[in-house]
Amino acid sequence: MTAESDPELFWALRGGGGDFAVVTALELEPYPASAPYGGRVIWPEHRSREVYDAFLEITAEAPRELSVWINRLQPPGAPPMVTLDLAYLGAAAQGEGLLVRIDRIEGAISDNRGVVPVADLGAIAAEPTDPVPSITRAELLTGLDADAVELLLAKPVEPLINLQIRHLGGALAEAGGGAGASGAVAEPYLLGLLGLGLPHAADATRARQAEVVADLKARISGRKPYTVLSPGDTAAKSFSGGTLARLREIKRARDPHNVFRANYPVLGQTGSPPLGKTHRCE
Repeated sequence: MTAESDPELFWALRGGGGDFAVVTALELEPYPASAPYGGRVIWPEHRSREVYDAFLEITAEAPRELSVWINRLQPPGAPPMVTLDLAYLGAAAQGEGLLVRIDRIEGAISDNRGVVPVADLGAIAAEPTDPVPSITRAELLTGLDADAVELLLAKPVEPLINLQIRHLGGALAEAGGGAGASGAVAEPYLLGLLGLGLPHAADATRARQAEVVADLKARISGRKPYTVLSPGDTAAKSFSGGTLARLREIKRARDPHNVFRANYPVLGQTGSPPLGKTHRCE
């Protein structure tokens, strides 16, 4: 299947979720690129304001080749810390020049910046690859300024493990033009909140996530990318009314028996019109 052979289904599969088909193979076109420059820099918690100030300065003028995430971390059993995760698609010397502001922050615990093979880009954020009982929540931010930083730093991260801000833009902001259901992401920042999902910690995790979102309410857009929806959200959070209506029509036409099921179905999780009798394997 291609955009030419089945334009409607191809459009839906590009950002519309898993309600429509099972993808069994992909053909990818490689693009030439130099080895990126990047890494993670870690400071103790008391450097958080300085690191946030640098984050705001860097992301205000960052070229599309530069990605920057800031994390307030509270690892279980370890002291709190603040980190910057960095990746620049270009020569190391250029990346160093764009990030020189970081070098003025003293007291780094660790700094592993350098040339990063493309295959190792995912290791920059040092996230676990094994399943972890966790609860996540994400929100798109319409902006980030000094007042928002005050709110983010006013309270401890605990009982969360990570309070993260990702700078967006670049290709995400340009993904319109009808190429796929996901559309463009105009918001410049993504807030991510991660905490333990163990029975003794789940309620506190959800409460702290809700508290952070309430503190930043004036800057939260109310929509979010489909890939960061979490329990309690619906697909309507991710799509405009017109896009959602189009996805629903494709679902009804292509899968009337609801064989393919996404975690966040375009027809809704409750109260949706029935598609028809569901097939079940015995």
